[in-house]
Amino acid sequence: MYNGNMDTFEKFYFINTYGCQMNIHESEKIAGVLEKLGYFPCDAENKADVLVYNTCCIRETAEAKIHGHIGEAKILKQNNPDLIVVVCGCMSQQSGVATSLKRRFPFVDVVLGTSNLDLLEQAVVDAKQKKKTVNTDEKNYVLVNLPKVRTSRPNAWVNIIYGCNNFCTYCIVPYVRGREHSRPIQDIVSEVKDLIAKGYKEITLLGQNVNSYGHDLDDGTNFAQLLNEVAKIDGDFRVRFLTNHPKDLTDDVIQAIANNKKICNSIHLPVQSGSSDILKAMNRKYDRDYYLQLVEKIKKAIPDVGISTDIMVGFPGETEQDFLDTLDLVKKARFSSAFCFIYSRRKGTVADKMDNQISRAEKGVRIKRLLEAQNVITKEISQEMEGTLQRVLIEGKNKKYVNTYCGRTENGRLVNVKSDVDLFDQFVWVKIKKFQSATLWGELQKED
Repeated sequence: MYNGNMDTFEKFYFINTYGCQMNIHESEKIAGVLEKLGYFPCDAENKADVLVYNTCCIRETAEAKIHGHIGEAKILKQNNPDLIVVVCGCMSQQSGVATSLKRRFPFVDVVLGTSNLDLLEQAVVDAKQKKKTVNTDEKNYVLVNLPKVRTSRPNAWVNIIYGCNNFCTYCIVPYVRGREHSRPIQDIVSEVKDLIAKGYKEITLLGQNVNSYGHDLDDGTNFAQLLNEVAKIDGDFRVRFLTNHPKDLTDDVIQAIANNKKICNSIHLPVQSGSSDILKAMNRKYDRDYYLQLVEKIKKAIPDVGISTDIMVGFPGETEQDFLDTLDLVKKARFSSAFCFIYSRRKGTVADKMDNQISRAEKGVRIKRLLEAQNVITKEISQEMEGTLQRVLIEGKNKKYVNTYCGRTENGRLVNVKSDVDLFDQFVWVKIKKFQSATLWGELQKED
């Protein structure tokens, strides 16, 4: 793209990222590859020479939205025939989808999957010569040292395990991410050390199921050991991790969190349902009593812990009593926050073929009731934090308010604080003064 200088032409890229934190981090890798090729980031699709869609397929609504966005690129391609359009990620990895994309969107130049991003560099080079690449064959790019452009400072994402072996009946992830593959512990520790040396204040360890870390390694390492090793690294930083499976959250992991100040007292523990019958149909491999006992164990071992969760309503066969069991579990567990969503059918999963699918109307009624119940609890927990002193990592400015910065407490609560000086990327002490639902407002405290 011409940049206004008669002597130089600069090339730009724009990445649309959909879905989870894993996709966010993989977009950092995509950016790294493109910058290696000489492209620069830009702030709009119509300014790009390479336009990337890093896709998600966890729900039908997400996939429909992405299809719409890809379709809009047709006009951009017509206006700029040299534009390179790339589609990658979970959606394109689904069986038959790459072929469908090629047929439906013939202007797309590159289609890759979830495990062959190492092909992106050559694919873009080929696309400049008008050669198309459609390749979603499974490859192991885990050990490929792809460059990264970090975009989430003060946080840095670090993959520790790829894939999933659980095969929950509603979930497409194992089919598009493959089987579990853990990185060697020394590689992870080395990456974290490098990030701390570069000034990152928060490290988030990523995996579809972090608790499974090490199960496929021959050296006996596990997730608790990894947490302990990372916590030994010198520096003022803290560690989070996403996401956990309740059946694999062991006592030694709980103790690792309790014993290491650098590991945040925040655990995301997806329950999905409060009904033992529905949990069995979901193939979650635990029941409501096991889950509630686990929550109690965590809260006993880790004071002030923040436990968040994912909850699904409208799974096939969910009765009113099943839903009431979920409401009851929410009230007993008292989550600090919950991501509540409606079951979405995914082709290729077991649940898609189940009888007794719940109507859209009933799902809508139940999600509203669930959100109302959780919002009451969230407000109560926020009120309990009034007057407390919290150490907050400032993540950026709150653009809605003048001279206001926002960050998170160790247990994951969002805090706003006013300041005339720049607080970005700093740990600060804040006294909580008031709350609005899940958001806290505080007053900056001077360091002793």
